[in-house]
Amino acid sequence: MNARSPEASKAVGGPQRAYTTCRFGQMHYWRGEPPSPTSKPPLILLHQNPSSSLEYSALIEEMSHDRTVIALDTPGNGMSDWPPEPQSIEGYTAAFGDGLAELGYGAGAMVDVFGFHSGTFYAAELALSRPDLVRRLVLCGVPFRTGEERAQRLNNAINTPPLSEDGEATFNQVRLLWDFAVAKRDPRQPLERAAAIFAEMVKPLQRASWPYIAVWSYPAEDRLPNIAQPTLLLAPKDITYPNTVAAAALISDSKLVSLDDLSASVFDVGVERFATELRDFLG
Repeated sequence: MNARSPEASKAVGGPQRAYTTCRFGQMHYWRGEPPSPTSKPPLILLHQNPSSSLEYSALIEEMSHDRTVIALDTPGNGMSDWPPEPQSIEGYTAAFGDGLAELGYGAGAMVDVFGFHSGTFYAAELALSRPDLVRRLVLCGVPFRTGEERAQRLNNAINTPPLSEDGEATFNQVRLLWDFAVAKRDPRQPLERAAAIFAEMVKPLQRASWPYIAVWSYPAEDRLPNIAQPTLLLAPKDITYPNTVAAAALISDSKLVSLDDLSASVFDVGVERFATELRDFLG
């Protein structure tokens, strides 16, 4: 399915769903278009895993007031097709490059890229592997781990229990996701909204571990220092805060901003803060 045109988006109103294609099949995305033509580079949003671009709904709507915004579903998440087997960060990144090329970006038609949690590694590797595509980079909540901690997380991801008839491991995982997305949400986020995001997190079931095999295999300490693009690191006060600070120290052309008032449900309750920081940095 081809991308909807800007005219179609404006005719219907608000962000629109569409599909592009990549090496794994169809890649779903949300697209928001500004009311008037603009020369600003599009903003590409890459979500955390397991989740989908639904978490960016409010940010898409806000940022598309003055630029095109495209939020892609990672292969195997949301409504994007699955890869045939677990991929490396480079494999997922190449798929994002495919999808963006199908939409007309690359070879000088540049974009700005925003990644959240595991999406920060996709965004970083896209900047490294495609300097013809990525102009500026924003990393929010970087899951930067090294040594034994990363090795243990990788081992846990590789040894995720398979589906079983009694569903015990699945129910345990669902409980953890409910606690993360709903029970521990910011109280300003409506229950129905949190539950909708929870449902997106549950979809991958036992294959939710696939992106984490990529994340915990990624040598971020070796790759991040090679980023040449101007980079903004946003650090909410969540579990990734010290890791984001550590990651910022590895990137030479970087700016670190602490989001001390945000810790959960950040793209719903903090959309104005994100929009301010993004517009200041992206121009």
